[in-house]
Amino acid sequence: MATEDISPGLWLIGIGPGDLGHMTERAKSIAKGCSKRYLEGYTAVLPKDQEDLLEAEVGTWERLMRPSVEDPGGLLDEARDKPVALMVVGDPMQATTHIDLEARCMEQGVSFEVVPGMSATSLAVSLSGLQSYKFGRQVTIPYPYGQYLATSPLEMINANRNSGLHTLVLLDLDPTGMGFDLPTPMSPEQAVSVLERMSKRSQESEAREGIDADVREWEGILLSDIGTSSQRVSSGSLDELSAIEGGYVHTFVIPSNMSDNEKEAFCRRKES
Repeated sequence: MATEDISPGLWLIGIGPGDLGHMTERAKSIAKGCSKRYLEGYTAVLPKDQEDLLEAEVGTWERLMRPSVEDPGGLLDEARDKPVALMVVGDPMQATTHIDLEARCMEQGVSFEVVPGMSATSLAVSLSGLQSYKFGRQVTIPYPYGQYLATSPLEMINANRNSGLHTLVLLDLDPTGMGFDLPTPMSPEQAVSVLERMSKRSQESEAREGIDADVREWEGILLSDIGTSSQRVSSGSLDELSAIEGGYVHTFVIPSNMSDNEKEAFCRRKES
């Protein structure tokens, strides 16, 4: 598709999780046809080997980090009169940041189009072997900042567990919380340690009762590098999963009340 065949505006293009093989032909065609291409580099991450292949698939591109996406004046000026692609790992409208970007385009009269991509979150649910309708609120474990340690993620996991709902747990990508630097995905060991610290902090507060202190004994499923050739899915206690090494981007699923079929799926995913 040539540039003259694509209307001016900002094209938010999902490139799928982890492997460019998941990028649709429509996504590739529109990205190629845009006059400029950016890869959004802070809400999700593309493995280095796939980044190296991206230019061959769609043409030259530049990385865009948090400041330029959350304050997108320059980006919208470019997209006002020509087609500009903002490529996003996974499905682009999964992030609140991109919903805000849509609103800004509408306010400024800039055309806004979305090309969907395969979502890493929906793939994680499928690969877990658990029933999608039994998942509760999704949670993200953030890196601690100085002395600050939020306990709300653990409280949400606990609320899901008490309601018989599974929890999809995303791990933070940015130790600084600023979105300037390239992502540094949290490891399983770091994530479980943060949950353990949250549990201890919650136990110290009379206002937050009922948090299970033994989070390392909780059952969990670790999904590593989903959507890539290095994909790995393992089940066990959080303590066991925290000891697994290797991989780049990780996600946890913390089950609640599992049916017999779900229990069988969980056991099939245990490390041998």
